[in-house]
Amino acid sequence: MLLALAGGFFCVYVINVWIGSFGGTPFFGAVGEMLCLFAVSISFTAAVLRKEAEKKASK
Repeated sequence: MLLALAGGFFCVYVINVWIGSFGGTPFFGAVGEMLCLFAVSISFTAAVLRKEAEKKASK
């Protein structure tokens, strides 16, 4: 779930950068992009920590 959330946030970020690179008006500014990447990193980190906790509990 958290890994899918991180992937979704990252796709939104990539689409935003892609729109901006082709001369369109991106829907996020610099701060929005930073917050989006922050959400990606938090979601990904939480997913990895949860997986490690599950692995440790199964041992």
